[in-house]
Amino acid sequence: MLLCTVNSNAPIGIFDSGYGGLTVFRSIKEKLPQYDYIYLGDNARAPYGNRSFETVHEYTLECVQWFFKMGCPLVILACNTASAKALRTIQQNDLPKINPNNRVLGVIRPTAEIIGSFSKTKKVGVLGTKGTILSESYPIEIHHFSPGVKVYQQACPMFVPLIENGEYESEAADYFVKKYLGELLVQDNDIDTILLACTHYPLLMKKMKQQLPEHIQIIAQGANVANSLDEYLQRHPEMKTSLSKNQTTQFFTTDDVNDFEEHATVFFGEKVHAMHLSLH
Repeated sequence: MLLCTVNSNAPIGIFDSGYGGLTVFRSIKEKLPQYDYIYLGDNARAPYGNRSFETVHEYTLECVQWFFKMGCPLVILACNTASAKALRTIQQNDLPKINPNNRVLGVIRPTAEIIGSFSKTKKVGVLGTKGTILSESYPIEIHHFSPGVKVYQQACPMFVPLIENGEYESEAADYFVKKYLGELLVQDNDIDTILLACTHYPLLMKKMKQQLPEHIQIIAQGANVANSLDEYLQRHPEMKTSLSKNQTTQFFTTDDVNDFEEHATVFFGEKVHAMHLSLH
């Protein structure tokens, strides 16, 4: 059981618009258990997937600034939509004005760096929210690191609502998994690797594997982001030494606490206790 006590002075901030980022946080905490962490789910304004670039940037920046006020020198955007629509602007335009010594990292680059090495055919499929797919962030980043890889994308607008309403094991989930996988694979018969470009989607991994032939592998983001964060801290000892290491974990939500705790347990894999945060 994780107690929500504010007693750390330089935790790592983990942000998502909802619950999906908890799948990434789970991997990060398993890889780097010594640090202090604060998780914030902006559930009151979720989902971010269909919102404009301007709105996602506004919401994400507001949450990042809250993390900074809580003493976090490093914030991970464990949200593909925020990483796709807001990260670059925050890094290039906002951080130099707010706090040039702090850092904000996303979840797209860590996976894009290595996904090409998983594919034998060099044909990779990407499943994501409408916002992530339309941003073209994954094709751009994957081509940067693996120019020979061809990327095919498929938006899955029903996945997040199904998962957040606890329907990820239902017949409705079967229908939409089959529908979206079919729409992706019809683009090229040689796709042999599928990237889950949304942190919610690992909860549908079992159903996806049931629908796919054995030679097609599915890659989730959690372990890759955790490994990338570990490597980042090794390369930046000044950040590594500045982070507090009391092994505390705090959870905040902008929406109903009881609802958050119920859902968070599914995504995080253990019981959590949260506090309500009002950003206004």
